[in-house]
Amino acid sequence: MTRRLAAVFAHPDDDTYGIAGTGALHRDEDLALTVVLATSGEAGRILDDSLATPETLGAVREAEDRASWAAIGVEPDLRFLRHPDGGLARIDRAELVAEVETILREVRPDVVVTFGPDGVTGHEDHIAIGAATTDAFHRVRSPSGDGPRRLLHVALRRSRLDRFDEWRRARGLEPLDPTQPFAPRGVPDAHVGVVVDCSSTYERKLEALRQHRTQGELEDVPFELWPILLGEEAFVLAWPQAPVGGPALSDVFEGLTGA
Repeated sequence: MTRRLAAVFAHPDDDTYGIAGTGALHRDEDLALTVVLATSGEAGRILDDSLATPETLGAVREAEDRASWAAIGVEPDLRFLRHPDGGLARIDRAELVAEVETILREVRPDVVVTFGPDGVTGHEDHIAIGAATTDAFHRVRSPSGDGPRRLLHVALRRSRLDRFDEWRRARGLEPLDPTQPFAPRGVPDAHVGVVVDCSSTYERKLEALRQHRTQGELEDVPFELWPILLGEEAFVLAWPQAPVGGPALSDVFEGLTGA
C-alpha cells in the first residue's frame, strides 16, 4: 500500500526540520514523498566561503537538500520552484496557489504538510507559501473524498519551547522572544493534532541537518538540547480540524484508511 505525502516549504532545510524524522520512520515502506521548495535559499548564509559564493549558493543549497534526503535514506520527488528567496510575499498569490495546485493534482497525495499562519518563525516566506499551499489544498480536495484527505501545519509545541527557555534561564540567559524576527513561535499543546515521536530516527535527522553545510545548522544550540528540538515532529491538524485538547495522533497517516 503506497502512502502519499506532499510537503511544501519555502527553503532548503525547512523540509529537513519539518518532516525528515517522519520520512525516516517510513523509509522502509512504500512511501511516495513529494517535496516542493518554493525558493532555493540563495539569500541564506554562507558559513564557510569555500562552500559557496552568493552567485552559486542557490545551486549549492539545492544539492545540500538532496544530500540531506540521501542521509535519511529516502529519495523524494524533489521540486524547486526557484522563486526569489525572501520575496515570496511579493509574488502574485494566485500564481503561487496555481503552481502548488498543479503539483498536488499531479501527485495526488493523501497528506499535505506546509507552514501555518505563524510560519513557525514568523518568516514572511514561510507564511506566504503556507497560505498558498493551504488555498491549493482546498481547491484540490473534494467532498467525494478524492484528492488529499489531510492538511497539516508544522508546529513547535509550546511545552517543548518552555523546556528550552528553562534551560536558558538556568544559565542566566533570557528566554526566547517570539515577537522577534525569526524566533520560534510555540503552539499551545492543546492545538497540536499530530505528535510524531522521532527519537528513534534522531541520529538520521541530525545527519540530514549536517548536510546543509552552508547554513551551520544547530551550531548555536547546545548539544544537550538537540534531542528536545529534533526528537519529535508536531503538526496542527488544519483539515479536517480536530477538537482542541483532543488526543493527538502519533503519525501523519494515522486513521487514514487505504493510506
